[in-house]
Amino acid sequence: MTILSVRTRLAETAVPAGLRVGVLALQGDFREHAHVLHELGAHVDPIRRPEELDRIDGLVIPGGESSVMDKLARTFGLAEPLKAAIRGGLPVYGTCAGLIMLADTIIDGMNGQQSLGGLDIVVRRNAFGSQTASFETDLDIPVLGQQPVHAVFIRAPVVETIGVRATALATLNDGRCVAVEQGNLLGTSFHPEITGEYRFHQYFLQKVFSAAQ
Repeated sequence: MTILSVRTRLAETAVPAGLRVGVLALQGDFREHAHVLHELGAHVDPIRRPEELDRIDGLVIPGGESSVMDKLARTFGLAEPLKAAIRGGLPVYGTCAGLIMLADTIIDGMNGQQSLGGLDIVVRRNAFGSQTASFETDLDIPVLGQQPVHAVFIRAPVVETIGVRATALATLNDGRCVAVEQGNLLGTSFHPEITGEYRFHQYFLQKVFSAAQ
């Protein structure tokens, strides 16, 4: 799907005036996410302080180092407001570290590591090993159409257990879940923001637009 056709589909949705999407900009590849969202026609705000949450209609939590992101979120007083926003229905999309941040339970987390929660899943941090074990593969993801998604896994987590409130969107050949959604929440183990794959962000923006209407 071309960027033009994506924008056309978004334009056909009744998008509220002034709709804004934030990208948590404490650590990680937040610039890459901001670029994709901007290309899709969204107004994008970097989010570093609690008061900045009041002006956004959706949030992306990028890839990076989840334990560092957790510490910074607590240091800047963002963790509790983020948890409250998620409970309140704010649409949030997390990639890699962002998926870990959204999980209700983390396996193999750093000592004292916390998550924001919201996704009824158990996630295993660094499930595929070190940076040198990074890999790429194509995934069938029916909600995004027939064309496979080329996915890049970099020190990626995996969803070990899916609770009754969450739904798997994609699995590897061995059955391990690497993409999940639950209401307004969306998470992927991989990084569509670095491969030119815009469909996940489009899918997320549709959730944002629907929630804002």
